[in-house]
Amino acid sequence: MENALENLSKEDLLKVISSRDEKIDYLESQLAMYKRMQFGQKRELFEGDPNQGVLPFESEHAQAEQQEEEIRQKIEYVRKRPNHKGRAKLPAHLPVEEIETHPQGDLTDMVCIGQEITEELECEPARFYIKRYIRYKYAAKNGDGVSMAELPERVIDKGIPGASLLAMILTGKYADHLPLYRQKQIFARENIQIASSTIEGWTRQALEKLEPLYLQLVHDTRTRGYLQVDETRIKVLDSDKKGAAHTGWYWVYHAPLDGTVLFDYNPSRGGHVPGPMLDNFKGYMQTDGYVAYEKYAKKKEVVHLACWAHARREFEKALDNDRVSAEKVLLEIQKLYGVERRIKDGGLDAKQTKELRLAESLPIINELGKWIFQEIKNTLPKSQIGKAMMYAYARWDALSAYLYDGNLLIDNNQIENALRPCCLGRKNYLFAGSHEAAQRAAMIYSFFASCKKHQVNPFQWLKYTLENIMSINHKNLKDLYPQNFKIITEKSNM
Repeated sequence: MENALENLSKEDLLKVISSRDEKIDYLESQLAMYKRMQFGQKRELFEGDPNQGVLPFESEHAQAEQQEEEIRQKIEYVRKRPNHKGRAKLPAHLPVEEIETHPQGDLTDMVCIGQEITEELECEPARFYIKRYIRYKYAAKNGDGVSMAELPERVIDKGIPGASLLAMILTGKYADHLPLYRQKQIFARENIQIASSTIEGWTRQALEKLEPLYLQLVHDTRTRGYLQVDETRIKVLDSDKKGAAHTGWYWVYHAPLDGTVLFDYNPSRGGHVPGPMLDNFKGYMQTDGYVAYEKYAKKKEVVHLACWAHARREFEKALDNDRVSAEKVLLEIQKLYGVERRIKDGGLDAKQTKELRLAESLPIINELGKWIFQEIKNTLPKSQIGKAMMYAYARWDALSAYLYDGNLLIDNNQIENALRPCCLGRKNYLFAGSHEAAQRAAMIYSFFASCKKHQVNPFQWLKYTLENIMSINHKNLKDLYPQNFKIITEKSNM
């Protein structure tokens, strides 16, 4: 190798050295990034004050004395103050069980002058009971026939589980991430022995009842004018290979203006998968940088929005590579989010939001864009800071597009929040039993995500839906959406 270098001209030798230096810089930045991923903080919050968190190895004698005095005063304060500021206020909607107590002994010559009330929050384990329908038969005296009341619609025909039990099982698994085998253990503690295959069958049949409502949600989601799109993986057992697991994907569509979320399962992550949802889509589409969305984003009927949270992550990764440049960008992004915080805290409407963004966010974006355009020319493309700049530069128009309308969001964080229950469930029950089971799970994930967005109790919603979905008129199917169930519940409580 050394002989080969000796035969190179000075110009070629400089090129080789430059190439090696570039490769060394790249490898060092990669090493720093992996160390940061392994050992650094996991949160994304960027602290702009460079002096914050700097701890001296030694303190001066005067500082040590001052610190000891502060600690002594703190200890004295803790000793003197009460144990707590007061009891937490108990919810007003809970039933109350009153227990009256009187002093022991003869109270004949005493008069009650008042009472003191102390409250405790108590609970009972899930209460299982049997609902028994007794239908009396009546026969006509003239012998013309027998009359008997009809059974109400049941979730599983000729099955023993009621709507509330099925709602508890599904909420336990898909909202509280409790695998079915653990729920079986809960039944066993109450001396209720149910086979695992039976519980699995109940789960499958209950989820199948939601299919008409899910199909309605698919139709409505396709017609929305603003969608956020993302995807997350799910392990699925492969029936063709015993014991093998296939990596499938949940494709997720969030309509921010309606607060609805749609999970759709597919074995593939290919760019063709979102076609049924996005081929005819018109409006604002917000995604991360995954290439599968590019062909849909380039349609003239679509305005593509990128995600500032993803851009921020790229520069956060570059802090160990080029702290000065990365911090400059992160501070500017921090200002953009400062504007968004004021919008949220002030409760501004869409028109006011757009005006404030144009007045304050647009100048920040313009100046930052000019700076990145100049700096990217002198930055190694393969370095982490180079990658971060290229990520932002290639998507600059899409990153700026949220300024078009006050209803648009600066990032994709809301849809990522909707993915979290799925990710937590993945850690607990590890995989879906089949591709069909993964799609059935997609249905309940969709509705539970909407419940969370509208602050609806998922158990109450699911119980109500299972009780009504078989008898409701198909024209009124949307009444079973979580947000509409909330309206019904609020009206009934007035």
